[in-house]
Amino acid sequence: MGMTISEKILAAHAGLDKVVPGEIINAKLDIVHANDVTGPVAIKEFEKLGIEQVFDKEKITLVPDHFTPNKDIPSAEQSKVMKEFARKMNIKHYWEVGRVGIEHCLLPEQGVVLPGDLIIGADSHTCTYGALGAFATGVGSTDCAAGMATGEAWFRVPESLKFVFHGTKFQPWVSGKDLILYVIGKIGVDGARYKAMEFAGEGIHCLSMDNRLTICNMAIEAGAKTGIIEPDEITLEYVKPRAKREYKVYKSDPDAVYEKIYEFNSEEIPLQVAFPHLPENTKSVDEASGLKIDQVVIGSCTNGRLEDLEVTAKILKGKKIHPEIRCLVFPGTQEILLEAMRRGWIETMIEAGAAVSTPTCGPCLGGHMGILAKGERALSTTNRNFVGRMGHPQSEVYLCNPAVAAASAVRGEIVHPREVMNNG
Repeated sequence: MGMTISEKILAAHAGLDKVVPGEIINAKLDIVHANDVTGPVAIKEFEKLGIEQVFDKEKITLVPDHFTPNKDIPSAEQSKVMKEFARKMNIKHYWEVGRVGIEHCLLPEQGVVLPGDLIIGADSHTCTYGALGAFATGVGSTDCAAGMATGEAWFRVPESLKFVFHGTKFQPWVSGKDLILYVIGKIGVDGARYKAMEFAGEGIHCLSMDNRLTICNMAIEAGAKTGIIEPDEITLEYVKPRAKREYKVYKSDPDAVYEKIYEFNSEEIPLQVAFPHLPENTKSVDEASGLKIDQVVIGSCTNGRLEDLEVTAKILKGKKIHPEIRCLVFPGTQEILLEAMRRGWIETMIEAGAAVSTPTCGPCLGGHMGILAKGERALSTTNRNFVGRMGHPQSEVYLCNPAVAAASAVRGEIVHPREVMNNG
């Protein structure tokens, strides 16, 4: 009986020939990650251990991105803790504001996370890196502190679920965001609890890395331990110019055992909108059509990558944001922002009436730069729409892909992109 890609990575890092679901293992880590919300707590716990140095200064990543640029005195203090710890420990992978990006856009872009890695991060969307063929999962700050000290963590080997997408043809404007929202709508926010969600089929392997990163980013919204995609030529084309160390490609065995296999016809999946207050409350965009909105948010670690900005600019070109709408754009990293500027996309967005920000998590977690008032409704390319997620508990957040978000910003209500594009 063979192993899945997740089981192979865990076995290799535990020094074992084989692992099975349910087994408790101790495994060596390739990357231990934290941000400006979770990092200071982890640092405090690390210091309690009385250890003078992290296990490996090359394998710790600290990214100040949630409340940065610092929105108030407490956030400034949080960032200061991170900076001073990075300096004291001589940690290589720390980025200051001006060079930083949204963590789950930045680390793949910089070649810090690679195929075959075992990664823990004190952020639930650490599962994003599974798009590279890594086993990446979120942990609490205490586990992060232990990881920084020892370079190891314990795991219960998860059962694996396989999601197979048949066919390479999609409906117009459909992206990776729609695929993952569609899956979550089918299985629910607890449908993959502590499972490894493995995405497969020609419908996945025809997708760009930007789309794959979006899919794995939201595995946690189904309750998963991780989301993962086997590396292929598209993966390696992305990784090779970025990697600064060796990596290993793992693939699932043909006789690997899955708890359940889900199969989908790619062409049958329509554009998705997730209604409040759960990502599982999905409907087609046509079912949501006509719903008035107050704010549109495009960006985040889910949809702040270059292709997301490209489709946004394509929709907004020559058009104006509805006069009653705030449209906020958050590029994932400084490099993404620069490239979008070079290609004229940022100019297009600003001319349309959008506000373009420096990279930050910002409004996604109700942090800053886009908080909702009581009764306001936002359409967002972010990953969560829980009660009060973006501001007031009596506000609402709807989730969608960048094309739907941009088109809806023009109309002032949720619409299919064909409604604002002459060519449909």
